[in-house]
Parts: sequence; structure tokens; C-alpha cells
Amino acid sequence: MADLRVNVTSKAAQQIKAQLSKRAQTKPDSGVRLGVKGGGCSGMSYVIEYCDQPRPKDQVFEVDGAKVYVDPKSLIYLNGTTFDYVDTFQQKGFKFVNPQVKSECGCGESFSV
Repeated sequence: MADLRVNVTSKAAQQIKAQLSKRAQTKPDSGVRLGVKGGGCSGMSYVIEYCDQPRPKDQVFEVDGAKVYVDPKSLIYLNGTTFDYVDTFQQKGFKFVNPQVKSECGCGESFSV
């Protein structure tokens, strides 16, 4: 599974570190877990959550000292995705740019492949 990849931008890495610094307890391996779950109006939804240590089969992507963990099942759906952070007049937050998406709901929170 070494050829599957999630690309994390420098902006996303900076924001991950900023968010982790606000947590009461941060461990050396703390980062965020990206995943996919069934649900939402288009069939699948993205998941972002804090993670203090990797699970045994996780892929770890590290950019500028920020760690991003992805489990093998989610990585299949997230392969080639760019995980970014945007801060514009209309949008502020983490953004998934997934080349595998065939359709997504109007709010961009759920998708299908």
C-alpha cells in the first residue's frame, strides 16, 4: 500500500499544528486522523479527528512536523487527495480535493466515487 498517498499542504500542516497547540494534552505522536465513513447525502463523508498515536496499519504522512494518519480502508478512497486549509471570504477550514470524487453534495461535506 506504499503507493497510495494523501498530499498535505503546508497551510494544512500549519493549521494542524495550531489546533494541536490548543489541546490540553498533546503527545509526541499527536496529529489528525483523516477518514471516510458511510453517510451524508451523497453516500460517503470525510472524517477529521484528533489522534494521539497511530494504529498498527495506519499510513503516516508528515509535513512540516504535522502528522496525518489514515487507515488502509479510508486510504483507498482518499488516494491522491490533497488535504488543504483555506481561509477566504466565503470559506474557512480544512478542504479535501479528491480526484476520485464522481459527485458531491452542494455543501461539499459528502461525496461518491
